[in-house]
Amino acid sequence: MSLGLDFAGKRVLVIGGARAARRVLARYLASGASVYHLAGPVSPGAPAVAGVTTPVYPRSLGAWDTLIAAVDLVAIVETSPGTDVTIAAACARHRTWLTRESAAATAPVGSVTLVGGGPGVEGLLTQGALAALGAADIVYYDRLGPTDRLDAWAPGAEHIDVGKAPGHHAIPQRDAERMLVASALAGLTVVRLKGGDPFVFGRGGEEVLACRAADVPVTVISGVTSAIAVPAAAGIPVTHRDITRLFTVISGHAPISDTELTHLVGLNGTIVVLMGIGTLQQLVAGLSRLGMRTDMPVAIVERGFAHDQRTTLGRLDTIAGLAAGAGVRSPAVVVIGEVVSLASHGDDAAAALLREAAELAG
Repeated sequence: MSLGLDFAGKRVLVIGGARAARRVLARYLASGASVYHLAGPVSPGAPAVAGVTTPVYPRSLGAWDTLIAAVDLVAIVETSPGTDVTIAAACARHRTWLTRESAAATAPVGSVTLVGGGPGVEGLLTQGALAALGAADIVYYDRLGPTDRLDAWAPGAEHIDVGKAPGHHAIPQRDAERMLVASALAGLTVVRLKGGDPFVFGRGGEEVLACRAADVPVTVISGVTSAIAVPAAAGIPVTHRDITRLFTVISGHAPISDTELTHLVGLNGTIVVLMGIGTLQQLVAGLSRLGMRTDMPVAIVERGFAHDQRTTLGRLDTIAGLAAGAGVRSPAVVVIGEVVSLASHGDDAAAALLREAAELAG
């Protein structure tokens, strides 16, 4: 159902088993429709759905005519071939809209999909991400994931915030993993929506292992990582011909050892630091002490793709002071390397992408 129609106040008849039709029922309920549900001629175990009316199952052509004439749309999720023909003919006679929709999973054990939401702007969500959200019964999301239109992307699904802020984990990681597994074992289709890419400092690997340990089917939909996209939005390519042919992405969540810093200096490539504002002083001081030249260009890009995105430019020996003076805060991406000098020359493609992102966000 991707026609963009307004179903508020419309009468929608959904046909199919309660479990198979649960996502369709949830979507139409979320759209404000008056929803009617036919589970089948004999469905004594069909659970009642809050807000849904269950009419008497038609036993004759006349009864089908009466029911279908009273609604605006019929959505078939599953039915027998003969009943499908009867419904289609009645819809044609009464000019009632007819659509056929995919059934939700009905296995005793559900599934978990880890979805990369990219750097937070709708335009960088993948088609796979949107498809997974549209099929979800429950969405566990992070604060850095794109959530402004979650009601539209996962209509009728339950949305639960399990995000972490710097220094504050309202729901510990292990608890979040247990929640994912418990929901899947209850037969639900679960989406874990993360900012960036689940496998780039997103602890997605830990969540995959938790699902596998519980024999819960789990898949991963990669997302656009902020390590590449956010510098691009500021006009900084992480690689550039004749400047550097490699880049390294590191986590600044904890101080980086001298051994690691020595290797980074030796690589002579672009360094991209995520979650590095708290350890910025230690990082730049260590790189300088271990041989990186002090005038190496450095950029800090805050709130990538937001309407108030800001870039602070400096050198290895000045950036810590500039960041403190500017009040730089997370979320931010730090870029160290010669490619930062390209930001001052502008980047038309990146600027156009940023304008488009701002329009979508607005």
